[in-house]
Amino acid sequence: MTRTRTESKPPKKGFSLRGNASPLTDPWEPIYSREEPDRIDIGLWLREEHCNGRGFAHGGLISALADSCMGHSCFHAMGGKRNLVTVSLSVDFLGVTHPGVWLEIKSEIVKTGRSLCFVQCKVTADDILCARANATFKII
Repeated sequence: MTRTRTESKPPKKGFSLRGNASPLTDPWEPIYSREEPDRIDIGLWLREEHCNGRGFAHGGLISALADSCMGHSCFHAMGGKRNLVTVSLSVDFLGVTHPGVWLEIKSEIVKTGRSLCFVQCKVTADDILCARANATFKII
């Protein structure tokens, strides 16, 4: 089956195109972000290109975006002065979601120490919880 890229709707209020794309996420664009005082949120309109063969959001997409959101939130919370690498990532998938919904990832810093940052996030589809994740980042 050949899939075609569909046009995306404007982002949810407060979000703008994020400026830190990567080769991994380039095919998923447009991806949006919103800067809050204590975190960076990520959002996108879920499209067919983001889905698995059964037609709902691919777990790899959710995992990668959760990892990115939590890492950028730790970086933001530390004033952008330190780099981080993921040490561990755990994702719980709580439901399925289909194209057309606004997928949003919001993180919460649990604790930042001298060498590690602990963070968690919730992933919602049109404000309905569909996944949660926890991660630990090494501060380098």
